[in-house]
Amino acid sequence: MKTKDKVKYWLDKYPSLKDDDNRLSANIWGAELTTQLGAGVNFATAIEFLEMYGKGKLTSAPSIKRARAKLQEEEPKYRGDKYNLRKGILQDKWRKDLGYE
Repeated sequence: MKTKDKVKYWLDKYPSLKDDDNRLSANIWGAELTTQLGAGVNFATAIEFLEMYGKGKLTSAPSIKRARAKLQEEEPKYRGDKYNLRKGILQDKWRKDLGYE
């Protein structure tokens, strides 16, 4: 599954993740660890996590953040409160006033 699809899945499942990249990453990594380690994920140590992350077996945090940002840019339903405060309303108004829309 592509990173963008993983992000979409988790944002649909838990809308509160729209404004929290750390929790979004944790949910994606938890699912990936469960897939790769099976039911024993509860016993995964921090060292195992770091080894898997270091070897590229888990999606990188910057990739998750970029996928979330791109998704929020392209599809308004995935925008959280922080996005709307930062870009949404004001940017849309400026674009309209400048004749871009």
